[in-house]
Amino acid sequence: MGDWILYAVLAGGMVVFLVSSWWGVRRLKARHIRSAVRGASHRPMPGAQKVAVVLNPVKGHSEDARREIADACELAGWDAPAFFETTAEDPGHAQARAALDYGADVVLVGGGDGTVRVVAEALAGTATPMGLVPLGTGNLLARNLDLDVSDLRGNVHTALFGHQRYIDTARMGITNSRTGESSEHVFLVIAGMGLDAEVVGDTNAGLKKAVGWLAYTEAGVRHLPGRRKRVSISLDGEPEQSRKIRSVLFANCGLIPGGIDFIPEAMIDDGMLDVVVMSPRSAIGWLAMYAKVLFKHNRNLPVMNFYRSGKVVIRSSEPMATQLDGDPAGAATEVTVKVEARSLLVRVR
Repeated sequence: MGDWILYAVLAGGMVVFLVSSWWGVRRLKARHIRSAVRGASHRPMPGAQKVAVVLNPVKGHSEDARREIADACELAGWDAPAFFETTAEDPGHAQARAALDYGADVVLVGGGDGTVRVVAEALAGTATPMGLVPLGTGNLLARNLDLDVSDLRGNVHTALFGHQRYIDTARMGITNSRTGESSEHVFLVIAGMGLDAEVVGDTNAGLKKAVGWLAYTEAGVRHLPGRRKRVSISLDGEPEQSRKIRSVLFANCGLIPGGIDFIPEAMIDDGMLDVVVMSPRSAIGWLAMYAKVLFKHNRNLPVMNFYRSGKVVIRSSEPMATQLDGDPAGAATEVTVKVEARSLLVRVR
C-alpha cells in the first residue's frame, strides 16, 4: 500500500510541474533557455530557390502555412512552391521523394514531429536543406534548434531565407525475433525502448488533441507501476553488460516540451548519442529521478545512468515497445542505434 501512496504523490507532483511548465511555455512563447547546437551556421547560395513543401493538411494552421509560404515566394520573385500533401496511408515517404525528384533547392516541412522525421529520412545524406514550419504538438526538433514554434510567419521566413547548418541524425534498427519482422528508421531527437515507448503508444489521441503534450502525463501515471526487464547493452562495440531496466532513451538532443532540459549536455551536432538507462524498482526510484531532472541535480543515481556513445545495441529476451521521436515503432527484441554525424542540412535563424 505504501508504494501506491508514493506513486500517487509522484503523479500529483508530475501534474503540478507539467501544468506550471505549460503556463511558463505559453508566457515564453515556447522558447527554450539554450540552443542544442554548437556549430556555426552559413548562408545558402544567393538567388532564387525552387521550393517544395511537404505538408500535413490535417494539422492546425496548415492552410495558413500554405498561404504564408506562397506569399513569401511571390514577394521574393520566385516560382510558386510545389506542395506535396501527406495522407493517412503515407506520412511523407513518397512526398519527400517527389520533392527531391522535383529538383527542390529547399524542402519545407509543414507538420509535426512525425512528418519532420519522415522527410528527414529522405533528405539525410543529401545536400538539400530542410526548412521547418512546425505545426504539431511537440515540435521537438524546432525547439532544439531554438525556433519560436508559435511564430508561423517567422518560421516560414527562416525556412526560406534563413541560414543553414548541419546536424546529426540517428538511425534505429528494430528486430523482433518472435515475429521475424525488422525495420530501420531515422530519428532526430529522442528514441526509446521500454516504458517511454509504452506511454507513447498508450496516450489517448483525443486527450492529446485537446491538451497537447500534457496528455502523455495521464498515460505515464498509468504505466509507472510495472516490472523491470532484463536486457543486455553494448556501447560502441564494448562487451555487453546485463541490466534490469524500465526504459532506455537514445537522445540526439535533450530539450523536450514543457521547458524541460532532460539531458543538459546533449547536443545535436556533436556526433554522439546520449543514452539514458532508467531502472527504478519502486516509486522511490521514480521520485529520485523526477527530482534529479526537475532540479538539474548533478549527483549520479543508481537507477538512472547516462552514457555517451556512437552506437548502441540492446537485446531483450522478450519483445519491448519502441518509439521514434514520439511515434510508436513496434515491439523489438533487439535494437541497434547509431549516430550519423552532420548528415542533415537544416535552415535556422
